[in-house]
Amino acid sequence: MTSTLSVRRASVLAPGLAVLLVLLAAAAFLSVTQGARDIGLPEVLRALGGLSSDEAITSTVTLELRVPRTLLGVLVGAALGAAGAILQGVTRNPLADAGIMGINAGAAVLVVFAITVLGIRGVGVYVWFAFAGAIAATFLVYAIASLGREGATPVKLALAGAAVTAGLGSVTTGIVMTNVDALNELRFWQVGALAGRYLPILTGVAPFLVAGLVVALGLGRALNGLALGEDTARGLGQRVGLTRTVAFCVVAVLAGAATAACGPIVFVGLVVPHLARAICGPDYRWTLPYSMVLAPIVLLLADVLGRVAGAPGEVQVGVVLGVIGAPIFVLIVRYGRMAEV
Repeated sequence: MTSTLSVRRASVLAPGLAVLLVLLAAAAFLSVTQGARDIGLPEVLRALGGLSSDEAITSTVTLELRVPRTLLGVLVGAALGAAGAILQGVTRNPLADAGIMGINAGAAVLVVFAITVLGIRGVGVYVWFAFAGAIAATFLVYAIASLGREGATPVKLALAGAAVTAGLGSVTTGIVMTNVDALNELRFWQVGALAGRYLPILTGVAPFLVAGLVVALGLGRALNGLALGEDTARGLGQRVGLTRTVAFCVVAVLAGAATAACGPIVFVGLVVPHLARAICGPDYRWTLPYSMVLAPIVLLLADVLGRVAGAPGEVQVGVVLGVIGAPIFVLIVRYGRMAEV
């Protein structure tokens, strides 16, 4: 009977996922063609085909700016959506995301270290310090939460994440308040943006993001077990400690690489998993792929909106998501069922 229900559910949800993939392709098309300088489809095809364009600048904008930016948006969005869903499942906390678990704070503190101590400038260089800081902070949170006989329980993970975030945030603030150069560099990274992230950054973080997404897709059944409670999961033969460790490693890679490349992008990892569950239900075998597709749609459309609304300049995607994400999250809290993670 259960198998029959699963097949029926898949027959409904699989076409829905296909529709979202079509919407993602449409969002990517808008990301490549729309902005302060609109580029038509024929010009895009000529640039991608290596043929001479009517204007050299059009080919440059397409190949060196828009395409890497769009591909990075797809990968980063998918990573943040998956990381948010995994964190909410592992901690059974509907408010869990990369910011709460110390990932953003860890990335920021090493960016400041690279700027003030090593004299490094430019996001293309200190992106690796941000990546290292994000991963280190994630494992620090997990290590602190693991202290004691009960291990890393959901409550201890949330408290450890809040403590590490507050501590690292205070260190970062103390440094940038006394160093103008660090403040100027950090504020451009910390706003959260896809702009200015060129091909070297994309190729640098892409292997981490792709590998993390592949492993994340295999965590659905384990997260379903955790959703039933630790005792029930153990009774079903699941190794809860191992599941949590693997899940946190995946989150560290996904959210760490995404935050390092684009800065802390708000609300995507927090809101999108709730939207996914509203569509496909609490089964993480579907929540994860739905989150991976919904998140880049949201991220790319917000990025396009920022470019169009701010033309001839642009409003960074982190600002746009903060403006539109807050009321959406309020609606989810008001009308949704946030406890069902």
